[in-house]
Amino acid sequence: QDGPQRKKRKSEVGEVDKQLDILAIGTAVGSILLYSTVKGELQSKLDGGHDSRVNCVRWHQDSCCLYSCSDDKHIVEWNTQTCKVKCKWKGDNSSVTCLCISPDGKMLLSAGRTIKLWDLETKEVYRHFTGHATSVSSLMFTTVKPMNESKPFDGITGLYFLSGAIHDRLLSVWYIRSDRKEKNAVMSFTVTDEPTFVDLTVSEVKEEPVKLAVVCRDGQLHLFEHILNGYCKKPLTSNCTIQIATPGNDEDSTPKPVPILAAAFCTDKQSLLLVYGNNLQPVIEKVSLNTSESHICLVRDIQKVLSLTTDAALTKVKTPVVNLDTKVLVPGIPGHSTAVKMPASGKEKKKNKRKPGETEESIEERLGALDIDVSKVKTPGGLPQTDSFAVLLVQGLESNDAEILNKVLNTRKENIVKNTVARMPIHAVIPLLHELTKRLQGNPYSASLMVRWLKSVFTLHASYLSTLPDLIPQLGMLYQLMESRVKTLQKLSRLHGRLFILVTQVAASQTVQDVPEVNQTAKLVYEDDSSEEEGSDDEMIADKDSDENWDEDEEKEEQTDEQDMTVEKEINGDSDLEPENESEEE
Repeated sequence: QDGPQRKKRKSEVGEVDKQLDILAIGTAVGSILLYSTVKGELQSKLDGGHDSRVNCVRWHQDSCCLYSCSDDKHIVEWNTQTCKVKCKWKGDNSSVTCLCISPDGKMLLSAGRTIKLWDLETKEVYRHFTGHATSVSSLMFTTVKPMNESKPFDGITGLYFLSGAIHDRLLSVWYIRSDRKEKNAVMSFTVTDEPTFVDLTVSEVKEEPVKLAVVCRDGQLHLFEHILNGYCKKPLTSNCTIQIATPGNDEDSTPKPVPILAAAFCTDKQSLLLVYGNNLQPVIEKVSLNTSESHICLVRDIQKVLSLTTDAALTKVKTPVVNLDTKVLVPGIPGHSTAVKMPASGKEKKKNKRKPGETEESIEERLGALDIDVSKVKTPGGLPQTDSFAVLLVQGLESNDAEILNKVLNTRKENIVKNTVARMPIHAVIPLLHELTKRLQGNPYSASLMVRWLKSVFTLHASYLSTLPDLIPQLGMLYQLMESRVKTLQKLSRLHGRLFILVTQVAASQTVQDVPEVNQTAKLVYEDDSSEEEGSDDEMIADKDSDENWDEDEEKEEQTDEQDMTVEKEINGDSDLEPENESEEE
């Protein structure tokens, strides 16, 4: 029984040795290629795990196990010996872009925009972290042991890890706590552009600082050195920045920057491997670190190192000798035909050059020469769509073309403005703000249109603008412009109020004058002796006089009533009534 077991163990050891030289490559179609670096050939292919592009591949400490994530939202655990899927589970609601395995191999970090920590045994989420606004591009653990050594270590609690995202100039550091309360980053490192390559030295002892090398899209390398000891509010800036440039001794006297493509720490943690130059033929160089200087510029003559030559004799393309009358179909839209021109001599080339007085042919004329229907080429709606507006805006900003910028910036539709600002790339935000500031100083009518663009830029790109270290000088002129405009607002509103009152009064007086005069003489006058007063006097007399006077008073009242009735009849024109009727009314 012992024999076969021993043999099996030996074969396992052999397999492990073989696995060490294997490179795993994720492809855009969803398969993973295992390439042997020793043999220089493809060893095997892992299929059936992903339906979409593979974003990240990570080897487990157990070398037979491989983890991969994809745009299809899933994480797959592979057995590389059998080339089959060991386990597959949904990692996020959107595409999973990055993975990282914990130092003890029991946990897995995955990230799309939010970051999740998975227990690899149960495949359940252990912790959630806020993450970034954009897709995470790098994840790495920065410590192996917790800083607080008094508590027992469970393999994950107390560790720090680092994350970076596309279009984000902040690298965030996260702390894994024993409770689930804190989900935000404990500190952050700021760089000049989007990080493209990150490497670090892992802190193994409590007082040992973490060294971080970040290569940015602008070709600069930033070095950080920091002891991770809890929360830090302000973003940390780099201790040292490294750039590479050409000497500029030859024909072109100005030195040109050479982009750094990647950087990695050597095992001694004191020197760096730099990869710079061209992607096709990069130069790898070992550089010792000197962080006493804040900025280092290395001068390298890259022209001598790079020798990319193309041999003209290797071409297999043969140009056929054809007459001028023949027509050749151009590949692309069916039905297009154009005449093949003979190779021009030196004299003809000179003729083709445009003279200063001549105007250049328009695109319509060129298309007409190609026999293409211009009406078909134009967009059906006439107006360009929002995505083409964004492209036009970027082109106008880069070329500083006033005609293109006027066409785009003079749009009044709110939804087009919002969509254009949302779809424009991040690097064009600051140039757009400068252009808007310039236009705000001009005509008030154009300023009212520019305010809509400013509002959209600040609402949609606020998070990006807040990460800019030199934001205040960048927007200084805009602030001053707005303050100077707002200062006069109070005085103008008072003046507006006074003028409004004056104008309304003038208008009211004019309307009064325009009204025709009304004849105010009364058509009917009714005179009435106050019977109430007489009544009250009678009551006073009644109190004083005896009962005998009551008959006399009644007679008087009757007489007064008769007088009143006759007055009424005279007024109403009823005086010609018959005496009989009068006596009846009495």
